[in-house]
Amino acid sequence: MMAAAKHHDWRDTLPPVQGRMSFDAPMAPFTWFRVGGNAQALFRPADLDDLIAVLEVLPEDVPVTVVGVGSNLLVRDGGVPGMVVRLTGPFATIDVSGDTITAGAGALDLTVARTAEEAGLAGLEFLSGVPGTIGGALRMNAGAYGTEMKDVTVSAQAVDRSGALQILGPGELGFSYRRSAVPEGWIFLSASLRGRPGKPADIGARMAEIARAREEAQPVKVRTGGSTFANPEGMNAWKLIDAAGCRGLAMGGAQVSEKHCNFLLNTGDATAADIEDLGEEVRRRVRETSGVDLHWEIRRIGVRSDKS
Repeated sequence: MMAAAKHHDWRDTLPPVQGRMSFDAPMAPFTWFRVGGNAQALFRPADLDDLIAVLEVLPEDVPVTVVGVGSNLLVRDGGVPGMVVRLTGPFATIDVSGDTITAGAGALDLTVARTAEEAGLAGLEFLSGVPGTIGGALRMNAGAYGTEMKDVTVSAQAVDRSGALQILGPGELGFSYRRSAVPEGWIFLSASLRGRPGKPADIGARMAEIARAREEAQPVKVRTGGSTFANPEGMNAWKLIDAAGCRGLAMGGAQVSEKHCNFLLNTGDATAADIEDLGEEVRRRVRETSGVDLHWEIRRIGVRSDKS
């Protein structure tokens, strides 16, 4: 774990903030896996001005990592160097204008879907099946049940590493399967999403159908990180994992889900290393049995500890 006693010089030079700045802050409580080390600094800005004021003075060599609700995130046991930014409060607003919803990066995907339902806007139901926030959905071009962010995103707003605002259209966003082309150091602030007129009852029925499908097929209400590996083109990752004999495979406190084997579980006392090592063993076995190289969909941040 990172030493908590001594702060590095860059942290001592940060300006006063209106939000919350915590040093050597535990990250495990902010992830669904409930594992991982500390962030050197965890910043929860009060508003955009607060965020920009810090970015403008933060040394360029200090890494900036943005996290949402930690639903598709693995924080390694050695902690996260640099500054972790978590957007809440004023960054979670949702506004409806005509057929467009503008949602803050900190807004929950499910809340956006429900807002669209109330407004009679169809086409955004898939977000109810994506656990996370709009910022994360933009970063990874999140998708579920036949629709992706690239299908509904009109534009997005971000702030770059220097604190300058950027307006991004589809071309700048550069969406592809489970990724966007926006530089890692940029922080998404909001997205404008376009729906189409629909009946709230029909929209609600589709969302209920998605909820039932998730409940039946995926392990919910457990310590997991969502889909572990991206589907190779024309294939299902879970089928490859199952064929490689990995269903139920365990390592330390981590286990491949019996219910859906593209999900890894913290059975209670897993470390981040247990989870990551299990995932790598799954990748090895799939490569050995099928020749397919699976790619992580779960975002892994930070450094491994000496004990890992």
